[in-house]
Amino acid sequence: MTTRSARRHTLPLALGGAAVLLALTACSSSGNSSSDSPAASAPAPGSTPASTPAEVTGSVTVFAAASLKESFTTLGKQFETAYPGTKVTFNFGGSDTLAASITAGAPADVFAAASPATMKTVTDAGDGQGDPSTFVRNQLEIATLPGNPQHIATLKDLAKSGLKVALCAKTVPCGSAAQKALTAGRLSLTPVSYEQDVKSALTKVELKEVDAAVVYQTDVKAAGGKVEGVPFPESANAVNAYPIVALKDAPNAAAAQAFIALVKSAEGQKVLTQAGFLNP
Repeated sequence: MTTRSARRHTLPLALGGAAVLLALTACSSSGNSSSDSPAASAPAPGSTPASTPAEVTGSVTVFAAASLKESFTTLGKQFETAYPGTKVTFNFGGSDTLAASITAGAPADVFAAASPATMKTVTDAGDGQGDPSTFVRNQLEIATLPGNPQHIATLKDLAKSGLKVALCAKTVPCGSAAQKALTAGRLSLTPVSYEQDVKSALTKVELKEVDAAVVYQTDVKAAGGKVEGVPFPESANAVNAYPIVALKDAPNAAAAQAFIALVKSAEGQKVLTQAGFLNP
């Protein structure tokens, strides 16, 4: 039995104990309908109604695609406010790397990937709890230096002689999407570097190590004035769907479900769309 599995087995025991206490309380109050009865006016010791925030406590670990960093960090703060006593810990990175860590046994509660393909790595290994659901989509843009000094206007411009371009690695969702866009435009591009996640590709532009990078529109928006975004029509052929799932051996299954509920709620969707994500 893995450490993650061992920790998960404690949850049914705890829930079972709470259920017994609730049942005893119900029995003791059934003979007295008065609301002044102590048994009728107070919950059993150590138990709370499932619908109350107090049910969700402790730490929750979320593995999420690097492009979700800003919006998920905001949602993490909202979660901790809604559920006092909780702590959200994030591991942001390339979806393929995160998926490999999960299947290797890394303890986590939630996985949010930047593509169905990387999510499939986790679900095929039997590490997902239930079916993943798409919560947002994301589209590519070209990130250039402020003012666009190289006058990049199209995807084809990235193939200009002497232009330095960074792409995400082909195994990473943003890299796979970029390849789809290039194929749609019948273009061939050899970058000066392949980066392991979209934030690393964007940083190459911010540090002026490259003239441009193909990233998500959300990353361009998050960078503010550090870069300038150039949309291109081929990106419509490479829009990525973002799935999210609770993990089978989640150390904190209740918090995992609560965090996913926040992400998919109207408030969660508002944060994500304000960050530039598209509706599911």
